[in-house]
Amino acid sequence: MNTSRIPTRSYATHSTPPSPSSTTSGSARIPPPESERLKHKNNDLLLYTTSILIATLGLSYAAVPLYRMFCSATGLGGAPMVGETKFAPERLVPRDNHRRIKIKFNADTSTSLQWSFVPQQRQVQVLPGETALAFYTAKNKSQEDVIGIATYNVTPSKVAPYFNKIQCFCFEEQKLMAGEQVDMPIFFFLDPEFATDPNMSDVDTVVLSYTFFKARGMPFEKQPGLADQAAQSS
Repeated sequence: MNTSRIPTRSYATHSTPPSPSSTTSGSARIPPPESERLKHKNNDLLLYTTSILIATLGLSYAAVPLYRMFCSATGLGGAPMVGETKFAPERLVPRDNHRRIKIKFNADTSTSLQWSFVPQQRQVQVLPGETALAFYTAKNKSQEDVIGIATYNVTPSKVAPYFNKIQCFCFEEQKLMAGEQVDMPIFFFLDPEFATDPNMSDVDTVVLSYTFFKARGMPFEKQPGLADQAAQSS
């Protein structure tokens, strides 16, 4: 018996494996999720660090004027207090029944500042509530224009809250031309409440001290001595 062959057709699907080149290129276009998270984390850390640095730099520039304002308002560190309410007419009345307080004047200059700086009077005597005017003399002994700035304090430091300045040259830039000499006034008074504070009963003498420094931020060629040093080393 002859068995005839019946042709059969296969319906199995044959998938073509992807080429290595196409697989590689696809992976390069889609970064893994872990890499993306790490990238964002690094960016956030950089932004945070930059913000901290900028804030720190801003505070460093603001620290000095803020500290001066704080000391002037509270008398901290022997800084005489300032404020418009202190200058009311009713507070500028001498206490005639109180002993006079001796105010001595002191002057110093930084070694980097080629100025002479001296008080014109050694001392004055005032009553609480009585205004007084004193003068210092500053002279630029260098051959260049120089900008200086003065700081001040009073001793004993517990007197600072009662020592009020109406006019003063402190904490303001003072520019002196080469060889120039100027008089600098200080107009002040002791608060009348000084007379009623029992902690002031042992104070008979107050020392007002000023120290002049060379102001920062001057052009290099205008800073005394530095231009000559640079020329010699070149």
